[in-house]
Amino acid sequence: MQVVKLILSPLSILIFYISPVLAADGLLSEVAMRQGDEALEWGAKLTCGTTAAGATRYGLWEGKLYSRVPGERDRHLFNVIGINTRQCERHQSQERGAGFRSVSREIMVYLDPKTNEIVDTWENPLTGESVDILHVANDPVNMRLPTYAKTTDGKPLIVTLRRYGDTLVSSSEVPLFYENPLAGSYQEYVGGTYHAMEIFNTFYRTEDFIDRERTQIGDSRISWQRVSGWLPWMKMRDRPGLMIFNATGFSTFDRERIPPKLMTILQSRYPDYLIPPPLGDQRTNETTWTVTKKQIDARRKQEGR
Repeated sequence: MQVVKLILSPLSILIFYISPVLAADGLLSEVAMRQGDEALEWGAKLTCGTTAAGATRYGLWEGKLYSRVPGERDRHLFNVIGINTRQCERHQSQERGAGFRSVSREIMVYLDPKTNEIVDTWENPLTGESVDILHVANDPVNMRLPTYAKTTDGKPLIVTLRRYGDTLVSSSEVPLFYENPLAGSYQEYVGGTYHAMEIFNTFYRTEDFIDRERTQIGDSRISWQRVSGWLPWMKMRDRPGLMIFNATGFSTFDRERIPPKLMTILQSRYPDYLIPPPLGDQRTNETTWTVTKKQIDARRKQEGR
C-alpha cells in the first residue's frame, strides 16, 4: 500500500512524498487513517488549516542551531526565528476529484545566541573568517502540483496519523540527497551532493479532524529538526562536520499571534512576507542554495569575474 505523507515544514514548507506506512505506527497508539475525499479533507487541514481557499495561515518557529565537528564539543552558533505565510487553492479534476495546492513564502533569521539580536556579519569560530550572513528569505515555497482525492494511478489518497487521545500527530522523517546547485554537474564523480534529513512532528486537536463539519482547525504545534551540511555563506569549504537545528512553534490564522520581535523584523526587512503569494502562483521555488548562487553570480559579474 502506498501512503501520501503530508508534511508541514518550517523551512521547506509542504514537502510531499510517497512512502510505505511507517513500521512504528500503531506500536504505542491507535492509527487514524482516512481515504479518498475524507483523506483529502485531512490533508488540506494538515497543510492549509482549512478546506476552504484563500485563508492566510502563519507557521511560526523558534530554535537553536549547533555545529558538530569530529573531535570537538558541539557549539551553539545561533538562535533562529522564522515564519511561513501561506494560503491554499482548491482544484477539481474530472479523473482525480477534488484537490488543493498551497502557495507560500518564508523567512528565517539568525540571532546572536546570547542577545537574540539579528546577526548580519559573523566571525566564524570554526575558521576565524568574517562572513556575511544570508538569512533565509525564500519566495516562493509552493507545492509544485495539487494533491487530489485520487492518486495518479487512480487509487484513493490515504492519510495516516498517530492518535493519542485528544491529540493527532503527523510524524515524518525526510532524507534529502540531491544535486547541490553550487557544486556543478559532476557531483556523482567528485561529491558535493546536498545531504540532509528533516524531521517533523506536528500536533493537532483530534476533534478538528474527526468532526467533518469543521472546515477550519485551530492552532497546531510544530516540532522540527534538521541535520545537514554547512550553509554556503559560512564558507566552510570541505571542512568535516554538520549542523543540527532544533525548533518548535505553532501555526495559526491569527495575525495578532505574531510576536512583536518577529513582526518588527518582517515590517523592517521583509514586508512582503506578511502576505502569501497569489493563488495560482507558478514561479520556481527558491531555497537557500538557489538564492546564494544568484547572489554569488551577481557579485562575480559586478567584479568582472
